[in-house]
Amino acid sequence: MIRIEYLEVQYGRQPPALTIEQLSIKRGECVAIIGPSGAGKSTLLRTIKGYVRPVHGKVEVMGVNLATAGRRDRMRVHRKVGVIYQQFHLARRLTVLQNVLCGRLGQARFWGRLGSLVGWFSVEDRRQAWSAICEVGLRPQVHQRGDTLSGGEQQRVAVARAVAQQPVIILADEPVSSVDPAWAEDLLALLTDVQTHHQATLVMSLHQPQLARRFAHRIIGLRQGRVVLDCDPASLTEVGLKELYRGSDVISLDGTTSRPGTGRTRTA
Repeated sequence: MIRIEYLEVQYGRQPPALTIEQLSIKRGECVAIIGPSGAGKSTLLRTIKGYVRPVHGKVEVMGVNLATAGRRDRMRVHRKVGVIYQQFHLARRLTVLQNVLCGRLGQARFWGRLGSLVGWFSVEDRRQAWSAICEVGLRPQVHQRGDTLSGGEQQRVAVARAVAQQPVIILADEPVSSVDPAWAEDLLALLTDVQTHHQATLVMSLHQPQLARRFAHRIIGLRQGRVVLDCDPASLTEVGLKELYRGSDVISLDGTTSRPGTGRTRTA
């Protein structure tokens, strides 16, 4: 489903943001990417989506090498990869239904895309949007504006928008970092239920290793743009986390955070 070989991603003249020799993710896997800030988690997701082109190497998604593919093949992959962002990226003045319908834009043919610009969507578009809204539990809020919803509800809209896209792969970039902690587990449970129901591949970056351990099938640890940890959740240990987060705030498996050299802890 996703295969990376001898990848190097670099922004301008800065040191490489990613240097990955080999990484494969199978269809249907639920993968959590963890690591300190600046480790390359978001860059990896953006590279898989095709937003970032590598300097060297291969990024193969659904059988298409995004590093060398033409526009048509890249767009075909792009339509089947849904993205859920940390900051929701909703049109705040549009309703829940209108925001979710935006997930159908990539599926429409040329005349359908023109119609969508003036608010016209096909019966199939509306059916898929309604089904996605019901799946994430927002049926009562279907006609509410985005800016009237709580943070957790807004992220549910973002999940529904991705579901309406009918993706084969779902990328979630820190999906619970902008919501109340009480919503975090609820949203991750929803995401993994969606992934299972649609038999999609889910790759999510998370700031909280304890949540990665609970909800993912596989955990990949990035440090300075390199894969330094790749294991199943049961194999993730406190020792491994300390090495992964060496020199930065270390988040333990119980959800507490400690600062190096201080001995002080706080709840993550």
